[in-house]
Amino acid sequence: MSELSHDELERYQRHLSLPQFGEAAQVKLKEARVLVIGAGGLGCPALQYLAAAGVGTLGVMDFDTVDRSNLQRQILFNEADVGKIKAEVAAARLRKMNPSIEVLSIAERLNVENAIELFGNFDVIVDGSDNFITRYLVNDACVLAEKPLIYGAIYTFQGQVSVFNFKGGPTYRCLFAEPPDPKDALSCSEIGVVGVLPGLIGTLQATETIKVITGVGEPLSGSLLMWDVLTMKQQMIRFSRNPVASAVTELKEIDYACEVENETSGPLEIEVAEFCDWIADGRPLQVLDVREDWERAMARIDSVHIPLGEFVNGTADPFSAGLKTDVPTVVYCASGVRSLRAADILMNNHEFHSVWSLSGGINAWAQSGELVIFS
Repeated sequence: MSELSHDELERYQRHLSLPQFGEAAQVKLKEARVLVIGAGGLGCPALQYLAAAGVGTLGVMDFDTVDRSNLQRQILFNEADVGKIKAEVAAARLRKMNPSIEVLSIAERLNVENAIELFGNFDVIVDGSDNFITRYLVNDACVLAEKPLIYGAIYTFQGQVSVFNFKGGPTYRCLFAEPPDPKDALSCSEIGVVGVLPGLIGTLQATETIKVITGVGEPLSGSLLMWDVLTMKQQMIRFSRNPVASAVTELKEIDYACEVENETSGPLEIEVAEFCDWIADGRPLQVLDVREDWERAMARIDSVHIPLGEFVNGTADPFSAGLKTDVPTVVYCASGVRSLRAADILMNNHEFHSVWSLSGGINAWAQSGELVIFS
């Protein structure tokens, strides 16, 4: 068993003073290897508390770069980090936070080719991802690699935490056998979240990780903790292992998309270059912005404005806004996700004939160097 150095004894004295914890548990943390998938809203607080607690080896896996919109909740980063690789920035900060631990930067995307081998190098996997494809991939890889999974998820003002695949306990699929229908799920990339929520949920994930490693306390295996921060109400859902749902024989990526499927009769996507050609040619068309008011205040393309929420709840009146069913219509949002959904509703609920969704949204429009009208 590893021994704690003088510096470690000094650093972790509040742990060592706990009668239920003590030096034995601290040594288990020192010898542990934990992989955190995603250095985002959940990963940032989880990583910081695990580093501070003395987890001997931390893996930070994230292929993305820091965006200014991340700074509202991803507290490992600051303005100077915008555009930098998250895994590298996070790893550097964590090393400074606790020089006695090893931090590995893994700046790549998790996939079916690397998951099993990667997970084999760690004792516990913490899932800080934000999409269903990764969540099911992480679960299935944990089952095949026989690794406990610390799960967390957030949505607007609500979060949930659980521990899966722990000592023969339930897996993620025992609770969520299949992902929801993409048509019933809101945008995976544009859902809002109050900034403090991932801090709370990520901290709970770190707590469960420490419990699993040290054997102190009772991990949330077979229990899903749900937390609504608007009311501070908490709910605990109990569930058990489902032998059929939990069985994983091979690792494969689920076929899932966070947008409306493009069927033959559904809306099509139009690239920015072609959209610009249409405008330059003077082609008759109407443009619809389905973002929120605050987004339109930052930047906009000359257009009619009806937020997606009005289409979803059935209160949208495109005709009163001046739109016509027989005029070609281009719908845009921030990145091209909400616009696909709105375009589908225009065609199916309001009988618009020719509707396109602007691929990449106003973000792609701005990156192309085209004029963005600021209000």
